[in-house]
Amino acid sequence: MELNVLGQDEAGHAAGGGCSAGSCGSSDDQLAHLPEHIREKVHNHPCYSEEAHHYFARMHVAVAPACNIQCHYCNRKYDCANESRPGVVSELLDPLQAVKKVKAVAATIPQMTVLGIAGPGDPLANPQRTFETFRMLSEQAPDIKLCVSTNGLALPDCVDELARHNIDHVTITINCVDPDIGAEIYPWIYWNNKRVRGRKAAKILIERQQKGLEMLVERGILVKVNSVLIPGVNDQHLKEVSRIVKAKGAFLHNVMPLIAEAEHGTFYGVMGQRSPEPEELQDLQDACAGDMNMMRHCRQCRADAVGLLGEDRGDEFTLDRIETMDIDYEAAMVKRAAIHAAIKEELDERAAKKARLATPAGPRLVGVADKHHRPVLMAVATSGGGLVNQHFGHAREFLVYEASPAGVRFIGHRKVEQYCVGNDSCGDKESALSGSILALRGCEAVLCSKIGFEPWGELEAAGIQPNGEHAMEPIEEAVLAVYQEMIAGGRLDASPERTAEQCLMA
Repeated sequence: MELNVLGQDEAGHAAGGGCSAGSCGSSDDQLAHLPEHIREKVHNHPCYSEEAHHYFARMHVAVAPACNIQCHYCNRKYDCANESRPGVVSELLDPLQAVKKVKAVAATIPQMTVLGIAGPGDPLANPQRTFETFRMLSEQAPDIKLCVSTNGLALPDCVDELARHNIDHVTITINCVDPDIGAEIYPWIYWNNKRVRGRKAAKILIERQQKGLEMLVERGILVKVNSVLIPGVNDQHLKEVSRIVKAKGAFLHNVMPLIAEAEHGTFYGVMGQRSPEPEELQDLQDACAGDMNMMRHCRQCRADAVGLLGEDRGDEFTLDRIETMDIDYEAAMVKRAAIHAAIKEELDERAAKKARLATPAGPRLVGVADKHHRPVLMAVATSGGGLVNQHFGHAREFLVYEASPAGVRFIGHRKVEQYCVGNDSCGDKESALSGSILALRGCEAVLCSKIGFEPWGELEAAGIQPNGEHAMEPIEEAVLAVYQEMIAGGRLDASPERTAEQCLMA
């Protein structure tokens, strides 16, 4: 199967991105221990499976304007098309408009598998609008998975209704299990027709979140927990959050970095609360991973996001454009089923290949690397298909992988400004290049299909080795090949500060 053909929609957008095994708690290798019915629920869900997010798309519909809590990291602005963060939308929809938009997107982007309601407020604080949307979609687009994301305050009252509408994926944002920490994050909640503040408010919210989580698990609904990493507030506490939600049956934990730019007008942004560094996020995710499956591929999507994770095609599906579309959804469903089957075949082939190459201890660089070789971070420019296939200057983000004697694992992504944008302004290009180099700090190599002379030199000067020799190769194989080359060149002897055991555990 040729995924770069079958996995594209009519506009030629790729269905895939970089692919990795063992990089997230929900990757194919780590799903092997799960019951078949659970694997079936997540194999094509881009938010619940790291593997799936390279091939399958999702969309959110903004039908839920009201919210029942206030968070210090949230300021829900409308008509901010250039912002990519939760709570931001360009158009608020009613349920009828939302269903029409979903059908238009699903017909145009056939690899779309999931519809979520995530705002711009809280979906369960808008139950009529939310459940009317779900009801119509269940009837008119039964092949699409339905999801909801909530702060959890109203969740216990809505679990039965969620189950009635066949919602089998729910995300709860849980930032703490300690009311004293919660009081630093939530100034108030709206509960029983009144505003409650401080520690009392946080205590109510935490209790409702935990009760809702338990009720969902009892009904066999998969739960992903989102947590915002806020340095100096809950950074040390999130390991306890991860332990508790796993014990109560949560399937996946997504620790996200705080977005706190002052221009967004949030309390944290205005007060100068810093966002975490990439290294801090990775360290905390690794610390939690011992107890919990971790999601590392989150892009902190807008409440009206459309397309693959990491891209936003919402501008193609505004209400005025949808009105001009002639949608034959029954025909679209047939096409979607064929493309989904082709993608599944590709994923099965990849999984079989990994199994053949794996040793009893898992994928390793047998006979090449040993425990004395330290781990290395590498950045990859990809536009889809699980390949190193993007020009350095065209990248809007780089996927970061770690190569070590234990194999390759996906670490996360780093957003950048495009270096090549058709703009002759030297100042703009220099600024974009400097920003990319800063974003890639900690990486020792960057893999891409092509790269210009100027950025090549600047990257080398910054200690990042550009590599265009593995263009169009599968990402994992390319990363392993570069790691082998570094070993052969004698560049990966363990540093004195790190023991062999630390290298293997990294």
